[in-house]
Amino acid sequence: MSLSPPSSQPAAPADPAALERVAQGALAQRRAAQGRDLAAQLRRDAPERISGWIFGAQAAQLTGDFREMLRFAEAAVQRAPDRPDAAFLLADAQRVTGDVAGARAQLSALETRLPRAATPWALLSAKYAELGQVEDSLRAANTLQSLQGGARQGRGLAAAALTALGRMDEAERLYDQLISAHGDEVDAYYQRAILRRARTGEAAIDQTRERLRREPQGAPNTVPLHFALGKMLEDIGELDDAFDQLEAGAKARRARLAYRVEEDEAVIDAIIKTFNADWVQSAACAETQPGPLFVMGLPRSGTTLVERILASHSQAESLGEINDLAYAVMGAGGPSGSKLDLITRAAGADMAALGAQYRRSTAGYGADAPVLIDKTPANFLYAGLIAAALPGARIVHLRRHPVASGYAMFKTLFRMGYPFSYDLRETARYIAAHRRLIMHWRAVMPRMMTELAYEALVDAPEPTARALLHQAGLDWEPACLKFHANPAPVATASAAQVREPVHTRSRDAWRDIEHRLAPLIDMLDELGVPQ
Repeated sequence: MSLSPPSSQPAAPADPAALERVAQGALAQRRAAQGRDLAAQLRRDAPERISGWIFGAQAAQLTGDFREMLRFAEAAVQRAPDRPDAAFLLADAQRVTGDVAGARAQLSALETRLPRAATPWALLSAKYAELGQVEDSLRAANTLQSLQGGARQGRGLAAAALTALGRMDEAERLYDQLISAHGDEVDAYYQRAILRRARTGEAAIDQTRERLRREPQGAPNTVPLHFALGKMLEDIGELDDAFDQLEAGAKARRARLAYRVEEDEAVIDAIIKTFNADWVQSAACAETQPGPLFVMGLPRSGTTLVERILASHSQAESLGEINDLAYAVMGAGGPSGSKLDLITRAAGADMAALGAQYRRSTAGYGADAPVLIDKTPANFLYAGLIAAALPGARIVHLRRHPVASGYAMFKTLFRMGYPFSYDLRETARYIAAHRRLIMHWRAVMPRMMTELAYEALVDAPEPTARALLHQAGLDWEPACLKFHANPAPVATASAAQVREPVHTRSRDAWRDIEHRLAPLIDMLDELGVPQ
């Protein structure tokens, strides 16, 4: 693309600064093709500037062309080895192409030469967190707090790391400080609310309610405030008022999402059609390596609880919620125009190469236990690919009463993903689609998949955990039921809950508010989901 008008004469090179501004705008609006063309023009007309390579990498990332992203990112670092933005981009490219060890090394080396400025240190803390390096993220966040203009963001990042580490009192103090100094830091209200159970009369309830009164109804800032207040009101037993808050927050959140549940239903139906028993049998590679162990299911179904039980075994270690399998699938399938296109491409990919990238990627985290756990709920979408690319793997799928599951998702404000959870009818439709998919996987790979009911686990923890460990090939160890004492980080919405022993408090919580859940219950009935 050129900024110059058409002419019969050769066009003069456009002003590089103007090109950069237009390219930045295009990429910010996810116009990948325009960004790619402008990046190419910059590399041709202004090769002395690094932006052509950085924008080229960013455009490739938008289209899922991770190999191209890596090529441009490496070129950017070669041309400007002292530019932090190029180094961060290279770390991202290494991560999505399966070189997690390289990404970790890139960040570690970058930390030693990072300028004393807030923006790069905030990015470093966030990137460490994305790679599961929580202690490193906390160290970078603490440095950030000491820098000019970095206290606000540094407190938030440090509090998130402390939450993952189970240091809830310290995290709460930081959130209190953040709210006191910056009342418009509305996400802090919600993150503080989920650290522990609220008590009647505590100041945080009135403080959140007062902040909410100052926001325009339905505005984006109201979303975390509604969810925070709803969580605390539920804790103290004011269930209808709590539901009112959750409903208002969900409505405001949903209004800003360009989401259609029909598209997710179509994707799941395409997966069922494509990855059938014949495909799994014909596509399976010949590798015989054992593991890993995948724990998956809908969010808020007990996956983190199961992960912590398994990871408290001396022979097991969890990698947490990672995107490595999704990245390997995208890498194997290559650039695609849509989710449906990716399904077709992935079905024709080299399964041995897919499995090899996944193993190389997960090895980069440095875990060396005999059993490695990948606790990424949405991996249920890729179970057929797991069977073909990693035939030595095992899968534990969590299921929960569909109304309990839907209600638990509805009252959670997810940082990313799960857009169906902000409307009860859409939640029911996704639950039904998920159920169809799991029934399909159960038929296609009966020996690989173990199903575990959340209710069975909380009702009878020890016998259920013993059976789970046996199916995972692990001997019983009493420490597995003392998972709440496990100091390993937990960076999920359940970070606080799994710091306490197994309880049944959440098992049937939905029954106390059943009269407000009619849209969910009726739609589940209509779709034939047993309750």
